[in-house]
Amino acid sequence: MYYPPVSFFFNVEFIGLDELTDNDIRFQEVSGINAEISTEELKEGGENRFVHKLPRPAKYNNLVLKRGMLTDSGLIDWFKNAVENFEFKPITIKVTLLDKEGAPLSSWNFVNAYPVKWNVSSFDAKKNEIVVDTIEIVYKYFSRL
Repeated sequence: MYYPPVSFFFNVEFIGLDELTDNDIRFQEVSGINAEISTEELKEGGENRFVHKLPRPAKYNNLVLKRGMLTDSGLIDWFKNAVENFEFKPITIKVTLLDKEGAPLSSWNFVNAYPVKWNVSSFDAKKNEIVVDTIEIVYKYFSRL
């Protein structure tokens, strides 16, 4: 009998960033893995029954990574270099869904990825929550391996 995989066992690799620690690749959530093909309508002269719908190139949402805030992080240094120095180092990010034994089930490569947004969760003395870094990454395209 087939059981769909669980979503809580995954791995994130940053191919091209060498100054990362073990903590830099640990995330509590990865989202934004989707693609959409829109269409363009084309009316044909003299044809009033329908319009042609032509496909347009795929659009991809930003990859969103969430984790507990780190005080020393090579990944945040990569982001700070983009924001503060406007120097971008595009890399490939590989997200792998794992089975219960830790073996890869499926992987996605995000090509020419670089950070575009960084958010730190709010500080609230009335709540007992960890501080969460949210990093948004844009990329040219992804492929499922």
